[in-house]
Amino acid sequence: MATWQGVRPLDEAFWARQGPVQGEVAAGDHLQTSYQLWLVGHQLEGGRKPWRDPYSFQPLLEPRVNFAAWPFGLLYWPLQRALGTVAAWNVFVLLGFVGAGSFAALWLRELRVRRGAALAGGLAFCLAPYLVAQTSAGHLLAWVSMLLALSLFAWERGLHRSPGWLALSAAALVSIPLSGQVHLALGAIPFFLLYTFLRGLARPVAAGAALLAIGAGLLVYFAAIRDTVGAGGRSFAQVERYSAGAEGFVSRDVPSELERFVFLGWATPLLALTGLGVLLAARRFWLAAALGLGAFVPMLLSLGANLPGYETLWRHLPGLELTRVPARLMPVACLCLAALVAFAATRVTWPGTAALVAIVLLLDLRVGLFETAPADEGNRAYAALRTAPPGRVLEIPVFLPDRQEASVYLYSTIQVQREHPSGYSTLAPRRADRELRRLQRAPCTGLEALGVRYVALHAAGPTCGGRLLARDGAVSVYVLR
Repeated sequence: MATWQGVRPLDEAFWARQGPVQGEVAAGDHLQTSYQLWLVGHQLEGGRKPWRDPYSFQPLLEPRVNFAAWPFGLLYWPLQRALGTVAAWNVFVLLGFVGAGSFAALWLRELRVRRGAALAGGLAFCLAPYLVAQTSAGHLLAWVSMLLALSLFAWERGLHRSPGWLALSAAALVSIPLSGQVHLALGAIPFFLLYTFLRGLARPVAAGAALLAIGAGLLVYFAAIRDTVGAGGRSFAQVERYSAGAEGFVSRDVPSELERFVFLGWATPLLALTGLGVLLAARRFWLAAALGLGAFVPMLLSLGANLPGYETLWRHLPGLELTRVPARLMPVACLCLAALVAFAATRVTWPGTAALVAIVLLLDLRVGLFETAPADEGNRAYAALRTAPPGRVLEIPVFLPDRQEASVYLYSTIQVQREHPSGYSTLAPRRADRELRRLQRAPCTGLEALGVRYVALHAAGPTCGGRLLARDGAVSVYVLR
């Protein structure tokens, strides 16, 4: 249901929202994510450190830590080896929905929700329009969100069974910031503490898990954020650009900036309110408070600049000043709303109630966000580099590190492993940003000092006096003299 608009044969095109077409490939964050996940297996196969990116921004700096590969890079490795990059991505998309729904349903079962209602809650979580939008954009945020559900499931199971489950709960929580999703961690860690402290059991263990997660976030900051173009914080103008409007909670219309898309459905919020009433009537006050606050606070904060007082909070709350998309906390709200829907469904014991709720959710949460993004897997121009002598590649046009078009050059690296000065990251090192700005102005100067021996021309641009090596479609590769 979530991907039906983009469904084609697995290996024909990426199931993702299509960005600008650069050469023969549609740019997008799905290319960046597939590259980051692919690196794990590629590095392990070569006997190298799996957490390093040895190809981007070279030779401008030491290989960067690839936090985004944790933990799903280990899953993506066999998929990519067996199916190829395009099909592996599409299967990974499907597995993301299955994983999110399954972990949410398992958690709800631990909370004594009936099986059918728990499955309905899992469906509400995995099909939450916000998460579908993030998946269609290729943002790992969507996949990492399931780790919060896994953490809560393992926590509940650990309270009554083996303490090893509590360790799994802590590991899942720590993995949220360790995957690079530090903005989501700003909401997930406080919610985990709220939930576990209201639960009233094993509070010291919960506090220890939260401290480990905070430590993981600090590790990511010092290793991947400090000394980058984003280290000085974002401008509040960027926050204003990505702030959602209150009308967005009830509107299926996709805004020009996908990050402002926060649609909740129409029936789903009503079911969630019913579920909140069920919990209050059952005197499960701690759970009602945890789920109610977990749903309401992230929704409120997603309004960003449209919320009075948010700018003051943004400027003074540690870590928040590094963010620019207020809605990145919405996965917490999506999980809590899904749980409340499940409690609404479990209140009615008529046969078929859960199936009816599931049908309502399928209709209510349907959003057409997926497209088929051209892939051009196996471009012959790049393939010619496999047997060419060593040397780095400069892709032209040269894009600044925060430009989505540069994601195409990461995808090309999967096809042919060559170091290149370019890269795609909103947290690019300052030195790389300066050098790429220089190359934008004069792409053919200083290439020898960079060790560049080849120029890959996408569509049009200077050949830098090179000799044509190969051409396929809009991509041409030249050997510098």
